[in-house]
Amino acid sequence: MQRRHLLALGTAAALPLFSFAQGDKPKPLKFTLDFRISGQVAPFFVALAKGYYAQEGLAPSFDVGSGSVAAITRVASGAYDMGFGDISALMEFQAAQGPLVQAVYQYYNRAPFVIIARKDRGVSDFKSLAGKRIAAAAVESTRRAWPIAAKHAGLKADALEWVTTDFSQRDNVIVRGDVDGATYFHDSALSLFQRIDPAQLAVLSYADIGASLYGNAILSSSKLANEKPEVVRAFLRATNRGVQDALADPLAAMAFVKQREPMVDEKLEAQRFALTAQYMVTADTRAHGLGAVRPELLARQIEEITQTFGLKTAPVAGSVFNASFLPSAAERAVKA
Repeated sequence: MQRRHLLALGTAAALPLFSFAQGDKPKPLKFTLDFRISGQVAPFFVALAKGYYAQEGLAPSFDVGSGSVAAITRVASGAYDMGFGDISALMEFQAAQGPLVQAVYQYYNRAPFVIIARKDRGVSDFKSLAGKRIAAAAVESTRRAWPIAAKHAGLKADALEWVTTDFSQRDNVIVRGDVDGATYFHDSALSLFQRIDPAQLAVLSYADIGASLYGNAILSSSKLANEKPEVVRAFLRATNRGVQDALADPLAAMAFVKQREPMVDEKLEAQRFALTAQYMVTADTRAHGLGAVRPELLARQIEEITQTFGLKTAPVAGSVFNASFLPSAAERAVKA
């Protein structure tokens, strides 16, 4: 009952809003993304360009990252105030290091974890991955979650051979045939689909076999959350507005991504965000609102992570995900 209480939805509605008087100097805030700037993270740049953060009295800066796991350590170190990282990795981190970082807004309601493999290498489903060579970065959330997916698929965790590859080389090693497939966030695979006909590829989603894990969330350092909770609430209110706008008009949202990264193709990034949106907007988010979690699903994920990785101490649900900073339920209701 305590976990459920800590994760009660909509609690932010009863909390005072961040007071920001006109003429006050905006508060700087350092935010680390998980990877490069693309359509996946368009809502942040929509909110920035439209002045939603400024209206909340914030001046956030957004830096590219080196993976959804690495973002957690960046925030924990104090180098960044907030970030964008994988909640399963956060559970592992908290078990080892304590609650230095907490999730405050669940961006991916389902983790977009997939293994994409060549059909001409005999891959058609999860069972056929046995004995195959699969590329993945050394520290990468889809690879880390494989033992959970393997269990759901009826495979042993060592059923496939991992080939450690830099993120930027995954497409190349698949195209050359050095490996049979690779791990991806589904919405990160558009570059591969441009080089190999998608009809020739098997896209194996962890969620499709019952490994329904929450994915990347917006993270806050616990120091910031404890000392300046109004800043976290303000950031989430502004970001949630950006999420709603991006879902309502993805192509328009990509124009703001292009302002930051002039080389991106807006139409391609809109296609990418369409994949992202499939994992953001689910039956759960339509029922409970953007950014929230269901306590029983979070508890199940904590149990799976604890058992799979042999954690000595199971992280506490209320430390992993703190719902008290969420915008009101009305603000988070899916409108698109």
